[in-house]
Amino acid sequence: MSRLLRLCSLLLAALLSGCGGGGGGGSDTGGGGGTPGVGGIGQTLTLTLPASGLAPADLAVIVAEGDALSEAAGAAYVAARGVPAANLIRVKVNTASPTISAADFALLKTDIDAKLAAAAPGVQATLLTWAAPSRVVGACAMGITSAMALGYDTRYCNPNPATDTCASTSASPLYDSESRRPQAELQLRPSMLLGATTLAGAQALINRGVAADATRPAGDGWLVRTTDADRSPRWSDFAALPVAWSGTLALNYVDNSEGAGSANSLSGKTGVLFYLTGLASVAQLNTLQFRPGALADTLTSTGGQLPAGGGQMPITAWLEAGATASYGTVEEPCNFQQKFSRASVLIDHYWRGATAIEAYWKAVQWPGQGLFIGEPLAQPFRDAPSFAIVGGEYQIKTRNLRPGSRYSLEYRTLAGGAWTSLAEFTGVRGQALDARAPLPPAAAQQIRWVGPCSDNAANRCPLAVSP
Repeated sequence: MSRLLRLCSLLLAALLSGCGGGGGGGSDTGGGGGTPGVGGIGQTLTLTLPASGLAPADLAVIVAEGDALSEAAGAAYVAARGVPAANLIRVKVNTASPTISAADFALLKTDIDAKLAAAAPGVQATLLTWAAPSRVVGACAMGITSAMALGYDTRYCNPNPATDTCASTSASPLYDSESRRPQAELQLRPSMLLGATTLAGAQALINRGVAADATRPAGDGWLVRTTDADRSPRWSDFAALPVAWSGTLALNYVDNSEGAGSANSLSGKTGVLFYLTGLASVAQLNTLQFRPGALADTLTSTGGQLPAGGGQMPITAWLEAGATASYGTVEEPCNFQQKFSRASVLIDHYWRGATAIEAYWKAVQWPGQGLFIGEPLAQPFRDAPSFAIVGGEYQIKTRNLRPGSRYSLEYRTLAGGAWTSLAEFTGVRGQALDARAPLPPAAAQQIRWVGPCSDNAANRCPLAVSP
């Protein structure tokens, strides 16, 4: 009797296994996901979400051949960050001069581009490891980092300063973009100048950048409107940010426009992560303690005219005080907000996982007259996106959703067929996504993650597709 029961059990198991493989169908044209199948292809489909932030292999370290400081700083950076040896590019450049002519710069850039094409064609950004030259001078002046990325072009600076002292300039395609691979997607490599004038200063700056990675600090950020009205037009962007980031980042808006109740410059603050203000010279920097990865700048005319700042505070003073990256302009920009970092954009991209070079470049709409300095790969809010099957459904985790933009998980059952939505999500400022979505029907052949396009965030593009 027991043998008969065992035979019946084996026969029943075989029958059941033969009936279970087809799974629950689902339509390619509906708005929902259908009913998940059992044991079909769709039950094992997965994908890799795009990571935010450039990696060491994405960066070229440009060294001024024969300049002892540049050579040593470049070697220190490659060692600290694990930049591939092929990404270390040596070039001839006169580091005794604070400026380089447009003609000489064209030769320098051609040399760099050729060497990158031969040795490291996948590079997405560059770090210049010298302190000078910092600007390119022709009919008008560009910061050398902007010229390195965009090419020297008078559209990006002011070709007629004698007759038109306040000129608008061309915009950067990287401004507030969703690009993760700027050279591949937008055909430009953002650039940053290390800016250190001593090897000890370079090493301290590099160490701060490395120490910042993945620390996810809670704050503090200081956004200061000063009594200098001409240098404080950014206050309208500053004012709403403490409330907008409440519960996620500790941001502080200080309104000293009337000169009552608080001073123009911060004093004695610790844990400073952001410090954006508007003054020709910012006092009491030596009383502040910056967090590793801190970004800081002031809206003024010539802070990027290194080494002396054209009579104003040079932006290197921020690095010497302990900030990790900064920005300033190299010729009279007037007080166009577009020529300086926009706090709302800067903080958003940094928090979502961008590196310092990406966050700063994405925050300046008209950067041609500007200079970006600091440690480019600092990444305090590094994202570690994950996409996995957990408990019979997808679990999606990422902090890199653009606020207000729509993202969707979709599937299709035929190659070249229509895509059907499984789930949709909307990015919320300061909120990481940790969500679930149903598995697709067993007949599903592919899934994809769709969101804002890299070259135009108003449009939607596939961001990741399963094999």
